[in-house]
Amino acid sequence: MTDHGRQDFERFTGPAIEGEDDMSAQAGGMPDNSRLPIGVVLEISGSGSQIAFDLQRINDCMKDPDPSVALAGQVGSQIKIRVGDAWLLASVRDQRKDRRSEGGVIAHIDFLGEGGEEKLTGRIHGFKRGVTRYPVPGAMVYPATTRDLEQIYASDGRASITIGKVFPTRDIRAGLYIDAMLGKHFALLGSTGTGKSTSAALILHKICEAAPKGHIVMIDPHGEYSAAFRQTGQILDVSNLQMPYWLMNYEEHCEVLLSSSGNERQVDADILAKCLLAARSKNRLAQGLGKITVDSPIPYLLSDLSNILQDEMGKLDKATSSAPYMRIKGKLDELKADPRYQFMFSGMLVGDTMTAFISKIFRMPGQGKPISIIDVSGVPSDITSTVVAVLSRLVFDFAIWGREEKTRPILLVCEEAHRYVPNEKNSDGSSVAKILSRIAKEGRKYGISLGLITQRPSDLAEGVLSQCGTIIAMRLNNDRDQAFVRSAMPEGSRGFLDSIPALRNRECIICGEGVAIPVRVTFDTLEEHRRPASEDPSFVDLWSKDGGEEELVERVVMRWRSQG
Repeated sequence: MTDHGRQDFERFTGPAIEGEDDMSAQAGGMPDNSRLPIGVVLEISGSGSQIAFDLQRINDCMKDPDPSVALAGQVGSQIKIRVGDAWLLASVRDQRKDRRSEGGVIAHIDFLGEGGEEKLTGRIHGFKRGVTRYPVPGAMVYPATTRDLEQIYASDGRASITIGKVFPTRDIRAGLYIDAMLGKHFALLGSTGTGKSTSAALILHKICEAAPKGHIVMIDPHGEYSAAFRQTGQILDVSNLQMPYWLMNYEEHCEVLLSSSGNERQVDADILAKCLLAARSKNRLAQGLGKITVDSPIPYLLSDLSNILQDEMGKLDKATSSAPYMRIKGKLDELKADPRYQFMFSGMLVGDTMTAFISKIFRMPGQGKPISIIDVSGVPSDITSTVVAVLSRLVFDFAIWGREEKTRPILLVCEEAHRYVPNEKNSDGSSVAKILSRIAKEGRKYGISLGLITQRPSDLAEGVLSQCGTIIAMRLNNDRDQAFVRSAMPEGSRGFLDSIPALRNRECIICGEGVAIPVRVTFDTLEEHRRPASEDPSFVDLWSKDGGEEELVERVVMRWRSQG
């Protein structure tokens, strides 16, 4: 501690809070550490300041039975500073030894908010984020107690869900404000093995319990979440998805049907646009609507598209050779014949099922199951991105065209988000990246909430994570990922960010709109039947068993060959 700070500190000999008396001392004559200062303010700036801790007082606090007081002064802990008749709450960002003082520690703090003071107890009440009055150098620093944190984290009447306990307290519940979190998107980040999937399932279960008539769509690329929501959600995969191919717009048709590149691709695209519009126009719906576009979701027959391609190819006045027509027609015939694509390119999907499909996907009505899990693990890899793009675009288009109806808000949750919204380095210009980026930027205006779950935040598009108002960061082992998350998080959570590499499994840092202040949380344990099927296999257990290998290989080969 500096000489000036030491003098100020040593002048403090009486109780720290007005009204303090001998009855406030702890049992055994020990001082009440929560009412004695642990440091002094040295410098003040707009977002934070520099303070000096007294090492002896920090050591005394470590023995306190209150876990919040015991951690006072440590990186990520909360401290409070008196400003007039109010308390200013701050988070400790970093520490270093004061070379000019034997028992001093210099630390930087980030201001979190302020609240009034209860006269009898001296604890914070009426806490609000933001700072209106700043302390002056020389102001005393005190540890924040568990009772202070109870007031800060207590629900202020807004709808919230509880997901775990606030670290390091024993019983303070950590809550997320639903409207604030969903209204401005959220992201759940964490390295493999940190409990990310189970934590995502916990949050979604809590949202479903709080809003049993909600509308949640989750894209599940690995088939993990079906086990977690089999009782409370609608499970859709290639066996029952029945996704109409004609819901694709022109760009998505190009991704599926065009295999050429360079100048040839533009020629093929022009031919496909002309033939696709002609195929849609043959439907009676199109004739009743009058003028339609190539993007209009009008049902058409694959055979009609094939025949139109054949007719156009036979015309003598066509502008190109027959090769482009043959390429498109060949790809179309391939999709029709391949059993892997039957969930989408089936002759059963020609009728006007758009209303029924949207009602099923968006859970309108929910029929007691507010979430639909769309398992795309069985979708062929070459069209997985297109399928996700169609589902995401349906959410966005439904919200846009339903503005006058004031349609119900929809939450779209995307697991392995870095696969669909990659950064510029990995971008391939796919339609799914464009639509998810647009939802991230504009979705909240139309009542769409986006939830991104990823283990590689540094591979996400740069602008998407910054659009997430609430960030839930679990342990991240990669330096690039840590730096990327640090740049996306608000200034006041810097002290918490430094602890991300040291988080235990099922622990996280939450900051942003969904919480009162940045907070470290230990997630609740989720019941076995509500967990996703994402546990790693036990090599020791599985390699200690034998018998039945030949039959196992035969069954696998049979499924492999039949692609089912």
